[in-house]
Amino acid sequence: MARPAVLDQIWPYLSLAGLSFVGATLLPLQSEVALLAYLKLGIGGTWLLVVAATIGNVAGSVLNWWMGGALRLFQDRWWFPFKPAQIEAATVRFQRYGLWSLLLSWLPIIGDPLTLVAGLLRTPFWLFLPVVAVGKAARYALVAWFAQ
Repeated sequence: MARPAVLDQIWPYLSLAGLSFVGATLLPLQSEVALLAYLKLGIGGTWLLVVAATIGNVAGSVLNWWMGGALRLFQDRWWFPFKPAQIEAATVRFQRYGLWSLLLSWLPIIGDPLTLVAGLLRTPFWLFLPVVAVGKAARYALVAWFAQ
């Protein structure tokens, strides 16, 4: 049975969005490498690939944010890694510098935990989403620009 033609047209975007989603979680995967490979191989349109990577990566960050908020439900358990005073101090620091630090959520190693901490510290979603999206979109746009 032949594959539908529409699948041939959208698979690069769906696969890149999926890879970018996984890359935004705490699992080690560099979605920029996938974007560069797609661009160098001429698979898909440049700006549609950037949009797909951004959507997938932001969705992964939203999962991290949600998990951080869900983790807070366990704060009275003996095994919870943070004391209430530590959470309060981190909240004050994050309210002072943290929101704009989310522009750096695309950075390897620190970016993914940063989005988890934003959820743990109850950063409002309506503030979290646009800041993270701008940082991640800018990163993919720069990767595409350098690849051209």
